[in-house]
Amino acid sequence: MSEWPKPLQDIIEEFVDVFDPMERYEMLFELASEVNELPVDEWNEGNRIHGCQSEAHVECSLQDGLFFMRGGADAQIVQGLMAITCLAVNGRAPKEVANLEPTFIEQMNLKASLTPSRSNGFLNMFKRIKDEATLLSEGE
Repeated sequence: MSEWPKPLQDIIEEFVDVFDPMERYEMLFELASEVNELPVDEWNEGNRIHGCQSEAHVECSLQDGLFFMRGGADAQIVQGLMAITCLAVNGRAPKEVANLEPTFIEQMNLKASLTPSRSNGFLNMFKRIKDEATLLSEGE
């Protein structure tokens, strides 16, 4: 199990205690407002997540040598997944992000609640973040 930052670990523990898939979705909707949002006017083909059933965009950058992502989506579920992902990756060294696996989704019992297309979109987003982290770490 990866060592997740405390805010994400707290959320994982909250999700583990919930057995109703609809309640998990409600929790995701609440988290959606907490994402470091990428405004719609910054969405473009270059930051679009392909293979996601909703319109989703991610921008990754380094701040003081640490990795940070911002995301935006037209679906609250996707926005909530982005918020959780921000907690997992933001503030880490880019090489560390490049080697992460999104095991937090299984730990939260969320993967089984996602439709196959949502799950695929999430995995495409996470792969994109890892690829961006790899590119950003090459300058280190």
